Amino acid sequence: MSHRLLRVAVFAVALLSPGLAHAKLRVAASTTDLASIAASVGGQQVEVFAIARPGSDPHRVEALPSYMVKVSKAQLYLKIGLGLDQWAQAILDGSRNSQLKIVDCSAGVAVLEKPAGKVDASMGDVHPDGNPHYWLDPRNGGIVAGNVAEALAKADPANAALYRDRATAFAKEAEAAWQRGRASVAAMPSKTLVTYHRSWVYFASAFGLEVVNTVEPVPGIPPTAKHLAEVEQDIRARKVGVLLQEPYFSSDAGKLLARDTGVRVVTASGACDNEAAGSYLAHLASVVAAISMTGGPAK
Repeated sequence: MSHRLLRVAVFAVALLSPGLAHAKLRVAASTTDLASIAASVGGQQVEVFAIARPGSDPHRVEALPSYMVKVSKAQLYLKIGLGLDQWAQAILDGSRNSQLKIVDCSAGVAVLEKPAGKVDASMGDVHPDGNPHYWLDPRNGGIVAGNVAEALAKADPANAALYRDRATAFAKEAEAAWQRGRASVAAMPSKTLVTYHRSWVYFASAFGLEVVNTVEPVPGIPPTAKHLAEVEQDIRARKVGVLLQEPYFSSDAGKLLARDTGVRVVTASGACDNEAAGSYLAHLASVVAAISMTGGPAK
């Protein structure tokens, strides 16, 4: 084959195989929510994967060697920040990836429940920088999209405008999802909730709900009989209709409260099902739908 024909053949292969002409950016994320948002912003230009599984506790993830190997091949790592995914540091160190860019996705978020004074062990698993479950407000998902877009733009300047446009479009979708959710909650007979952990504060604030108590007396501490009696009293007094908790917490307290008060237990993960674009907003919509089902407050 002549040199001219060889060059033509190589060019044709490049056209037919865009991945060969421009390798995808590899993006690692602590959770499926961050990964899903990155997939929406990055589109066909990125390859995204998450470390924590959707049904697992994002506070506690084992730093497996397999995670380190995957992160060693990534260009970006998306962290939740605010002290939640501290386990990620062991994975980052173990990856030995000196070129990896770390993105704190909490940048620009209006943080809730930031302690005013000193934090000590008596307060339980309280985060000194504030409640880190910010992604459960879809509007904060729009902020995350902007942070991801800027990181992708720096890593791949040729597609910077594309990433920013997608982030803007995503933020508009997130705003629309927020408005739909608030409309669904507005029709609920009771706007009060009990949650197991203080992980749904942003969600409640976003959609017009009030968390009147938690099953945990303080974050990270299992409930006592005395505390459950107080929760039961609050459920009755405030006409609470729903107890919302993640699947990795014990169901015992919820069953007890449901039996004694009639409160409806909704078990939902704080993370979306997978890394695919669209999964993040679909998951938040599913949680809103689950808690806003027809049914009155507890008796």
